Amino acid sequence: MPRAATALLAGVLVLATGLPAAAVDRATGPATGGGAGGGHCARAARLHVPGAEHQRISCLDELTTAGTVASGHTDPADWSGLTPAGLPTPRGVPGIQIDGFFPDTSTTNTNHNWAHDAQFVLRLPDDWNGGLVVSGSPGVREQYANDRAIADWVLARGYAFAATDKGNTGAAFHRDGDAPGDAIVEWNERLTELTRAARAVVTQRYQRPPRHTLVTGISNGGYLVRWQLENHPELYDGGVDWEGALWRPAGPNLLTFLPTALRAYPRYAAGGPDAPAAHEAMLAAGFPAGSEFLWPYHHQYYWDLTQRIYREELDPGFDGATEAGTPFCAPGTPACDADYDYAARPEAVADAVSRIALTGRIGRPLITLHGTLDVLLPIGQDSDVYARMVRDAGRGELLRYYRVEGGTHTDSLVDAFPDRLRPLVPCHRSAFAALEDWIERGERPPASRTLPRPADSTPATLLARCPLDG
Repeated sequence: MPRAATALLAGVLVLATGLPAAAVDRATGPATGGGAGGGHCARAARLHVPGAEHQRISCLDELTTAGTVASGHTDPADWSGLTPAGLPTPRGVPGIQIDGFFPDTSTTNTNHNWAHDAQFVLRLPDDWNGGLVVSGSPGVREQYANDRAIADWVLARGYAFAATDKGNTGAAFHRDGDAPGDAIVEWNERLTELTRAARAVVTQRYQRPPRHTLVTGISNGGYLVRWQLENHPELYDGGVDWEGALWRPAGPNLLTFLPTALRAYPRYAAGGPDAPAAHEAMLAAGFPAGSEFLWPYHHQYYWDLTQRIYREELDPGFDGATEAGTPFCAPGTPACDADYDYAARPEAVADAVSRIALTGRIGRPLITLHGTLDVLLPIGQDSDVYARMVRDAGRGELLRYYRVEGGTHTDSLVDAFPDRLRPLVPCHRSAFAALEDWIERGERPPASRTLPRPADSTPATLLARCPLDG
């Protein structure tokens, strides 16, 4: 889940802080712009994010990426690689954006030259539908990572939107905290913190609390959705989990299947007499048959780095003083992550995973979607298991689970393989709309199922729609 190289686009009228001149720093003076009543950016001067150490308020003519790229109120590098190139960008959403951070001691997030983690963004459209959507970033990305995949669309529907960087970012996120698991524990705490603060800010801006608060996210952001609905259902009306990561002390978790990929894939790719056995090992570890065309990319960019940095977070003792292992080490190399055996590790490792573990005991409606060709978090080792956990916990009536045939972990790969893959972003939108109907009108979504990839589909039609009922 590595973040793309930083490439923040500069906007016009930029202050030294990297935000437009309309922005307001409450630490240096009162807000300007935005009046009372219900007009453009109304009550901007009165807004205060509870608990924030620092905030800047901007009155914008466009809150979607149609405007925020040019104005400097997003970071395209943060959402690079998460959506297909042809995804339309909605526009015509004026309102207020608040950027800031909560108190924190780590400094991995350099957005706005702040060098301060626990950064957040809140967007408050002038034309509000009464709802609030909150989200945590996927992978180890920063607070703007969901802007193209999620924020643009929900803002165009009239929702207020809030997102967090989860309190630590980047490939060295594991340096944050004192004990194994601390950094990921913080992810959950930061989304809870933001949700409470965002609900208060929405009430300040619109003079009434949100009618509905929905939580959604991708990958690690999907994990946060599950955890929040298990642990803080009182804050939300429901959630959409887009291929959330699964953590269980007894497994499966990514530390139980990624080492197999690191051992077996190079043997498979090399060909020769050992290749069939290596292929079987990959399938047995959960990597789906038919996904082989995706393995070279994931071996180069995802499997090795993901295994090493998450293993360092939860089991730093495996490689002693070495930090996050040795990239692409060969099996047999001392302390090589290709040889990592989660089941054989000391009980303290499972204890660390227990601190971030999921139980399936959700307390609000949840819709989960996951691609059948996901080879970073294979569906059979992740959402298939989580759906069983929810049912075993007696919460099956609160879950709808859609397995999306041909979907993979990152939608940008659809552009490289348009005849084999389908984007998940339209399926997320269908799921979100179904959650709205479920919560607002009591209309239950279609039964959990596998959504087949239409045989006669084109890339354009797959990007435009994803019906949940067939």
